[in-house]
Amino acid sequence: MRHTTDAERARLRQSLVGNFLLLLFGLGVLGFLVAIDRADWFTLRPVSGTSVALSHAATAAHGDSAKR
Repeated sequence: MRHTTDAERARLRQSLVGNFLLLLFGLGVLGFLVAIDRADWFTLRPVSGTSVALSHAATAAHGDSAKR
């Protein structure tokens, strides 16, 4: 069994933490790039049936008045 010194363990720990942080950064950048490519993810949609009906009625009423 190989005996490691405190300095070697500290260096290994720092290396692992650095690699983990670099991985997190890369995944964050990838997530950001995917998110900005999908603009429809950020549109507001009605949640309940009532709000869907009110939203539909409001857009239909607005469309009818615009045709007159």
